[in-house]
Parts: sequence; structure tokens; C-alpha cells
Amino acid sequence: MSATPRIKPLRIGVLTHIKHPIRQPFAGGLEAFTWDVTVGLRELGHAVTLFACGASAPELDAVEVWSGEHYRDGRRQCLSSEYIEEHHAYLKVMQGIDDYGFDVIFNNSLHYVPVTMASLIRTPMLTVLHTPPFFELINACADGRRRGRFCTVSAANARNWQAVVPGCDVVPNGIDLQAWAPRGEVGQHGFWSGRLVADKGAHLAIDAARQAGLPLRLAGQAVDPAYFKAQIAPRLGPGVEYLGHLTREALALELAAAAVALVTPCWEEPFGLVIAEALACGTPVAAFDRGAVADLLTAETGALAQADDVADLARAIGVALGKSRSACRAQAELHWSQARMLGQYEQLLAEVAGQHV
Repeated sequence: MSATPRIKPLRIGVLTHIKHPIRQPFAGGLEAFTWDVTVGLRELGHAVTLFACGASAPELDAVEVWSGEHYRDGRRQCLSSEYIEEHHAYLKVMQGIDDYGFDVIFNNSLHYVPVTMASLIRTPMLTVLHTPPFFELINACADGRRRGRFCTVSAANARNWQAVVPGCDVVPNGIDLQAWAPRGEVGQHGFWSGRLVADKGAHLAIDAARQAGLPLRLAGQAVDPAYFKAQIAPRLGPGVEYLGHLTREALALELAAAAVALVTPCWEEPFGLVIAEALACGTPVAAFDRGAVADLLTAETGALAQADDVADLARAIGVALGKSRSACRAQAELHWSQARMLGQYEQLLAEVAGQHV
């Protein structure tokens, strides 16, 4: 049997969003993803240039797209002109991107400008659709011009985009299975993590945990102070502890020590990275059945609840607590290794660049 031919090193330009820097502690899943693909593709031998917020980690050696002056003490300040500034920042990048001599652009920006300009540049582009469809990106994708190639992170999200981007490739997110791993002693509490915004539903997780009689620890960046003040702070107290904004290493330790992880999307979750991370740590999951969640969670690894239904989530917590932690780990090993994800992206990027593989 002949070996699979090695992909030649590529010159790759990586676009990401610029609302948060790419550095620890990560603001959310896309920041962590951007770090992983930038570092991982470099380790595979590719020349990768990241375009990102100027406040990103120095070791990434990113090309500054936005200065980062809108950050103070690690928190983004609200700017009335943010929408226009973001538009012009991406416009400037795209106007000069051919000058870098990339073989391919790896677009993870969530923004309409790179997709809109894909037909106006020479460099081919692969765009990852990390979110469900939204107005600006639908319009950018749907005007009939050549926009490059598209992929997304789950079959559920591919179905969401079917009318706009038919035949979208699917590359599930991957994680470092050594970093996210069982750690030994397990507590008698639940754990919730994510950005503290209404769409992530932490307030519902707290209510469900209280109904289930389960102590809860939660972590994440309070990027919406009004939401935190109105919905999270009043719910803290006996049995509910807020740990702040944690590094990836600290999150992995918390997940591994939890009896169950709660996942409470209040939008059409395109993947659910925290599910993969929890299962890799051997921690079963109780989650709202929304978006791609049901694609990741099985009857052996957790329990689904009706979306937004606190009482049903309390029921699901009780079910999930009885699941096998070794089955959870096995599910993660089977589906969500970082090496597998990087290999699939490497293949797609080579195809988009015109390399025969």
C-alpha cells in the first residue's frame, strides 16, 4: 500500500475576528481555535501569518489589524464607531493581502468584508463558517460571485447554511487530548464555562443546578456587564461560586474535577466546544438540545434537555451524573483530536491552494 503523499509546505494567511485578542485567558472558543490552528499548522511545517488584534500574544507574531487601544485592563471598551472601524480594518487587510504572496487565505473572521472581497483578490480563500447564518454574511455569500471554498464545524451548521452555501465541507473542531484529560479525584459539584452573555445561558444553568440540588462552579469572561449585574451576580451565593476568567489549563482542571458539566446555549449552537472538552476530561454533560449539541452528545455520555427548560435541565443533570466517565473520554478520543482537525484543514487548504494531494 502506497503512503499518503505529504502536503508541501504552504504559505497561509490566517484571518480571525478582531474583537478580542488571541491570548490567554481566551475570551471564547474562536480565540482558542485561532491559537490552535495557527500554532498547529506551523508545527506541521507551514509558514503561517496571523492577522489579529494588536493585543494578541507576542509569540504568535501577528500582523496587527486593529491596534488594541480599545482594550483597558484586558477588557474591550465599547466604541460608538466600532462597526465602521472594524469594516475599515478588514478592508485595509484585504486590499493588501495579495502582496504577501500567500498560497491560500484561511478565513475565520466571522466578517462580511473578507468574503465580499474574495472575488477581487488573486489569492484563493477557505472560509470557515463558525456561526449560524446572519444577515451580513448571508449577503456576502449569496450574490453569486466566486467567493472561494467554504467549510463549517458541524453537520448541523452545514444544514443551517445549505440554502446559501450548498455542499459545505464539515471539519469538526478538535482539541488537545493531553491538555483536556481526566485528572483523578472528582468532586460532587457541577461546572459551567463560557462567555457570560445571555446567548450562553449561564443564569439558566444556575437555576437548574439549584433545582437539582447540585453545587455549581462557573467561569468565564463577563463581557456583558449589564447581563452579569442583572442575571449572574444576584444568583451567586451558597452553592454557586464564580471563579472569574480562567486560563485553559485552569479550565481543564475544573472540568476534570466536576461531576457533570452544564451546557446551556440559548442560540443555535454551531458546535459546542465545551462539550468536547468536558468529555475529554471524562466529565458527562447535561445540555440544552439546540444546534449541534445533539450531534456531540450521546446517551452514553450525557443527557439532553428541552431548550430553555430549566426543570428539564435539572432532570438531565440527574441522568448525566450516572454516565460512565470512561465512555466520555472514549467519545472524545474517537471524534475530536486536534491532530485529526489539523490534518483535515491541511488537506482542504492544499486543495484550495491548487496543490494536488
